Amino acid sequence: MRFDVLTLFPRLFDSYLTQSLLKLAIERGLVEIHAWDFRDWSKDKHKKVDDRPFGGGPGMVLMCEPVLEAVEAVQAMAQPPGQVIMLTPQGERLTQSVVQEMAKEPRLLLLCGRYEGFDDRIRQWLQPREISIGDFICNGGEVPAMVVIDTVIRYVPGVLGDAESLREETHSEPGMIEYPQFTRPRVFRGLEVPEILISGHHEAVAAWRAEQAKLRSQRHRFHRPERHAEAPDAD
Repeated sequence: MRFDVLTLFPRLFDSYLTQSLLKLAIERGLVEIHAWDFRDWSKDKHKKVDDRPFGGGPGMVLMCEPVLEAVEAVQAMAQPPGQVIMLTPQGERLTQSVVQEMAKEPRLLLLCGRYEGFDDRIRQWLQPREISIGDFICNGGEVPAMVVIDTVIRYVPGVLGDAESLREETHSEPGMIEYPQFTRPRVFRGLEVPEILISGHHEAVAAWRAEQAKLRSQRHRFHRPERHAEAPDAD
């Protein structure tokens, strides 16, 4: 699977791409990631890619020409051109089901906004899938892009050592939270591992885990606040 990240700060990805499962996936040829700088498509001698917003207001807005030319050039570098994902406050919430949908795509182009965001004509022209990672503010779309990559690659065959782990983890089913996990030692600072987990009775362990997952999911739904459409999102 190929990811193309278009950003003003491609160097932010240098360390991220050399760590953990992602590094192994890249080395094994399971995942391909390229980071591109919008400034490389600027025709301004100072590599300017932003300007003041029409109508006034604070901050700067990313301009149409360098962003659209960057996207079109990167799309032409390989086939298929890929699904364009815009990390944006008004996007749909990133959920496990959305991740699974994106994981079916062979190629994703991730557009990372900065400052006051993109000139809206970029959205109108590209008709991208707009994604938000939550109701909070990031300095830009780079961290949300990493979140998208991190969640999507888990569904690329061969990336996870044990693909079965996808079936039981939190949100593998809508609204379900994973059961609690324990490892050695059996007792730590007076806290003991539940006796059932060391009983050797696999059916009883499975039943206990299912019950714990159900209880955790109910508590999660009870304490989780409602999302308000007018609340600020991420990115």
